[in-house]
Amino acid sequence: MNFAVLFKAFDTVMVIREAAKRLKGEPPSPESGLATTAPSGLSGQIEARLTNVVVAALKEAFDRDHARMELERAQLDEQRRRAEEAMRAELRRQAADREVGRLRLLAGTALVGWIASVVMLVARIGSASTVSRMVIGAGWLMLLGALGAAFTAQGRVGASASDGTATPDNGSAGTAALWLLLAGLALSAISLLV
Repeated sequence: MNFAVLFKAFDTVMVIREAAKRLKGEPPSPESGLATTAPSGLSGQIEARLTNVVVAALKEAFDRDHARMELERAQLDEQRRRAEEAMRAELRRQAADREVGRLRLLAGTALVGWIASVVMLVARIGSASTVSRMVIGAGWLMLLGALGAAFTAQGRVGASASDGTATPDNGSAGTAALWLLLAGLALSAISLLV
């Protein structure tokens, strides 16, 4: 219901009331609100009923408007909560993507390092000493361990990201993959010097 129409109707009723008082000879009331004395006669009863109807209609309109505003506020709060949850889920997904990318880089580096050390050993197979072969074998184990740890960490990140409850965690496998990669590359380089 349009409030402007209700206010115009209320103003009209008040103007009619004031005009009726002037016709009776009563002075117009200084306040524009409801009369404090009970109106007398048929016109007073009609006036009181009209005033009560207008007041009741205004109260009902205000109550409906208040209920509608409360419903809209609840809907906006629910939409805000869902948007925040979607943003948190998106941030978790992006963090998982970054971590998986880092782990793939570690795995690729470990694989390339292992292939390079195999090529080095094949190229030097006749001139490599036993110590050099043992060191490069230890380097291979470290590089293959780094590869396996990176794949394990990727699986953990994928599992924690699909839960959606916490930030992606690679556990100790992600840290182990980095250190095994560094140790394997160092041992491969040392095997060239021995």
